[in-house]
Amino acid sequence: MNLKDISRNIIKKRSIDDLLATSKKSELKKTLNVFDLIVIGIGAVVGTGIFTIIGTAITGSAESAGAGPAIVISMILAAIACVFSALCYSEIAAMIPVAGSAYTYTYATMGEFMAWMVGWILMLEYAIGNITVASAWTGYFVQFLKGFKNVLPDFVVNFPIWLRHDYRTMATLCDANNWDIHDKIPYLFGHIPFTVNLPAIAIVLLLTILLVRGVKESTRVASIMVGVNMFMILSFIVIGSHYVKPENWTPFLPVVHPVQGVLMGTFLIFFAYIGFDAISTTAEETEKPQRDLPIAILGTLIICTILYVCVALVLTGIVPVDMIDIKAPIAHAMSYVGKDWFAGLISVGALCALTTVLLVYQLGTTRILYAISRDRFLPKSWRLIHKKYRTPHVMTWISGLIVIVCSLFMDLNISAALCNFGTFTSFVIICIAVLILRKTDPERPRPFKVPLCPWFPIAGIIICTVLIMYSLKTLKTSSSYFVIWLVVGLLIYAFYGYGQKRLEDKKRGVE
Repeated sequence: MNLKDISRNIIKKRSIDDLLATSKKSELKKTLNVFDLIVIGIGAVVGTGIFTIIGTAITGSAESAGAGPAIVISMILAAIACVFSALCYSEIAAMIPVAGSAYTYTYATMGEFMAWMVGWILMLEYAIGNITVASAWTGYFVQFLKGFKNVLPDFVVNFPIWLRHDYRTMATLCDANNWDIHDKIPYLFGHIPFTVNLPAIAIVLLLTILLVRGVKESTRVASIMVGVNMFMILSFIVIGSHYVKPENWTPFLPVVHPVQGVLMGTFLIFFAYIGFDAISTTAEETEKPQRDLPIAILGTLIICTILYVCVALVLTGIVPVDMIDIKAPIAHAMSYVGKDWFAGLISVGALCALTTVLLVYQLGTTRILYAISRDRFLPKSWRLIHKKYRTPHVMTWISGLIVIVCSLFMDLNISAALCNFGTFTSFVIICIAVLILRKTDPERPRPFKVPLCPWFPIAGIIICTVLIMYSLKTLKTSSSYFVIWLVVGLLIYAFYGYGQKRLEDKKRGVE
């Protein structure tokens, strides 16, 4: 095959009519309504930001400045960045209600190669992002167990720390506390360190089994956990507001590097908003996708933004910035004002919230991989549908194992940053896709249309690109991993995906 043929193939698009025809023949069961979709959206969005990343975004880290009380500005900027992308998602998801999210939309607008790369990048958002959530889940689970120190045996309440963390985190803890790492973790055969995040592995396995049983069953469980989570968050806002001291909001902007602090806060807190796009991955399982997908996407974003801003104001009003706990900021805030009993309840709410996030991210990972496999870029056997539950069970187990294996060695903050890089990139692609379809297919029915087009999509592209470029310069380790991830994806396509796609084209008689 010559270079001309290769060039023609990598920009080959799938027509929207072809995608819609494939969707109609889908083996997935249509069971989701608008309420289920909003539960999925809130379940994915409300949790990670409030219970984990918000602490680091306020106080800062070794690689970035903190936003302080101005985290509220960061949240609003992140929400604005999301709004433009959310509007674009709503238009294109209603127009092309097919599994695969940004991967599918890219295939219809930019061709085969770009679709594969976007699908590969989406794995950063969902599969790698899930590692961050799983690690945070362990932290709150440990806090939860401590509430039973007089009920459960000590070896359960205070189980060994080498069963709570990956090796990288263990090494950091040992350095910070001047511990000898050989005293804290066992070594296999005297040379191989053995440390594993056991609670994270257990919860991922449990949720994988649940997702195999069915998406409707999964959303029922998610609905219960979202309800508990919302009750805890609203209770924190109401109770915590009585302990707010306005002087804690002074200075509002960081004294050192105010612009950098707010921008990095925006980048980090953006992780809190990731998840509303997961709604679009369930398009083939939605009863009325053209109507319900836009409502759910925009409704989720509005609800979550209001909650985030209220929580941020109360948190920074209760606890001085330099005393905020980055691991469990909300629970610590309640302990700080003497409400230890409520801090324990917060841990329960956090576990529910993070469990729901894990569930939705796992669902998103599976549906995107399913769409990629259906297009023959991945092995055909991966997309097999369970005869009884009508779910892609092989793909569900593969996505679960990816999270488990990666959680053995990946750091929480690095995986969160990687997740953000993937999300920003996919958001840029979605905005571009809307502009392309407005030019190439202007007459196609659009149940929802982005207002002020092309200006809103262009605004989304500019904001997300600026944040990507700024963060690439600041977060050196994560930036390096992001580049490596892109190179690996390129190699997989070049040495496997491209060839498999050509074999499939040959079978179908496609030139």
